[in-house]
Amino acid sequence: MSDSPFDVNYQNRSIDAKIIAGLERMAEVFRVLLWQQSRQTGLSPLQIQVMLFLAFHEPQQCKIGYLAKEFNVTKPTMSDAIKVLHQKKLVERIAHLTDSRSHQLRVTEAGQQIVEQTGHFSSVLQSFIQGLEPGLKTGLYEGLFKLIHELTQSGLLTIQRMCSTCIHYQLNQQVHYCGLLRIPLESDHLRLDCPEHEAR
Repeated sequence: MSDSPFDVNYQNRSIDAKIIAGLERMAEVFRVLLWQQSRQTGLSPLQIQVMLFLAFHEPQQCKIGYLAKEFNVTKPTMSDAIKVLHQKKLVERIAHLTDSRSHQLRVTEAGQQIVEQTGHFSSVLQSFIQGLEPGLKTGLYEGLFKLIHELTQSGLLTIQRMCSTCIHYQLNQQVHYCGLLRIPLESDHLRLDCPEHEAR
């Protein structure tokens, strides 16, 4: 008898398998939503994700090497994606003041229009989440936060700017604390992507 989470007989007896199957279906939702945007914009799902990242993150994170790690692809794959965005005049390269080999990437005015068009690709999903009761939302987020942390520790996820990987984060007797803000954090205030993040 199989213990694969995709074997429905095993799945129906195992909460762990049901969670894995549920996460796989959620991943499918994101794939579908991104491909819908892809058809409308003529960009690949990766290019859309890169555009959104560039629009909402700090300049020092907007470099090809960092983006390759962020999206868990090779540097040549990311370079190809950026090349197309540059050719379409959606992204521009800003040369480093002292290192001519290094440059940051920035969304152009035309690119900003794409960001505005695609920035809410997950709004259908967001509307369903908004309808959940607050206690269920908090429990769901706590579980996701812990799972993402564990996946980061295992190396399956690469770059994370979440509280639990930050030098300012402390956990004492189940109380989350931010040393930068100098405040305890409720579970729903823990961040997955913090602009002030400093890796341990």
